[in-house]
Amino acid sequence: MTTTDLATILPRVLIVSRRSLRKNKFVDFVGEYHLDLIVGYGAVPVIVPRVTGVNTLLESFEPIHGVLLCEGEDIDPSLYESETSILSPEELEEIKMLHSSDTAIDKEKDIIELSLAKLCLERNIPYLGICRGSQVLNVACGGTLYQDIEKELAKNTPQDKKVTHIDYENYDGHRHMVKIVKNTPLHQWFNDSLDEETMEIKVNSYHHQGVKRLAQRFKPMAFAPDGLIEGFYDPDSYNPEQGKFIMGLQFHPERMRKLASNEFDYPGCPAAYKEFVKAVVAYQKKVTNMIKVQNSLKLDKDFEQRRKLIVHSFSLARNIFATGNNFHISEDSDLKIGAEFLESNTALSLQQEKRLKQMGATVRNASSYMEKMKLNEEREKLARVMMGKMTVEQLSDLSLFYHMMENICSEVLDKKIQDAVTVSVDLPDNSDTF
Repeated sequence: MTTTDLATILPRVLIVSRRSLRKNKFVDFVGEYHLDLIVGYGAVPVIVPRVTGVNTLLESFEPIHGVLLCEGEDIDPSLYESETSILSPEELEEIKMLHSSDTAIDKEKDIIELSLAKLCLERNIPYLGICRGSQVLNVACGGTLYQDIEKELAKNTPQDKKVTHIDYENYDGHRHMVKIVKNTPLHQWFNDSLDEETMEIKVNSYHHQGVKRLAQRFKPMAFAPDGLIEGFYDPDSYNPEQGKFIMGLQFHPERMRKLASNEFDYPGCPAAYKEFVKAVVAYQKKVTNMIKVQNSLKLDKDFEQRRKLIVHSFSLARNIFATGNNFHISEDSDLKIGAEFLESNTALSLQQEKRLKQMGATVRNASSYMEKMKLNEEREKLARVMMGKMTVEQLSDLSLFYHMMENICSEVLDKKIQDAVTVSVDLPDNSDTF
């Protein structure tokens, strides 16, 4: 097999560069540890340069089989804090002086990376966030951050629980303890190095910010002694063999190596990259198979029209609930198509059912809910007033609910198309056409 063949078939992982000033010029870079591990496990890293306008060109980087976000400055706090900062101007200035290399907000990088994170969430593209990348993922889903751990978290932490999250005097050698949550991917990866009673390992730490409120869709995987979340993932989007991987790690497992050596602190350190690339490879195969199906399967006009109506129905429902657009009686029949499809085809997991009930609606009563909304304009106005009083997190949950419905619809459609192809392939008369 030639090098060109490999470049064609290997999955692509997008990594956004970090901008640095060198010899009075801006230079974009990505740490080689990330690149080595991605290549070593069988994927091709594609560097997305942090330059103005790239966020409008992301489609040009297709196909995207995975996204790894890792390096960068503090995220613009206006993207996750609706209220005024609890830190005083004097404290903010002190933070800037102490962490000068990280506190210069890079809004262009924020836009690029948040766009990629949301793309991954919309299309279930494997995503691994390291350090800043984990914070980007949390913010993209409606979570918030501590603008400075020392100023916000440490002052309310007992002395024996306080943690140094960044040590400029011992930058790469500094470690602190974290407690791993049982039955999570981190538990699986570091199992051979864990004491079942303490469930602790030592990790490196290069950050002065961290997760404050974790977005609802995520589950914590590790905590520092001061309570800071050091790792999290989406349990509904984690199955590397099936191309599912949505995860954020605050520490840098790729840099957890013994001094003056490439030997990892623990055998489990590279596992995040290994499982991430495994998901990337599986995702590529899934996408490739779908393209083959779409190219080979000749849908009749009625089937294609039905598919378009279902897609339109879900787009309309999501728009109404996520943006608060007016609901018109003329749209009722369009909404019923999507509700009927879900009602007859969807089998929800217990966890998905629980989440739907927590948000006050289930897929199966979506149609009746819409019926109630259209009774009169006064109720519509009341709904708008209520949504106007909802927090960012609640609105985010509502939006994620309809995103979940869309994903379920997509998965059911995929299965039906795959089944249709299987039936067609089994027919002797048609076997030569596939």
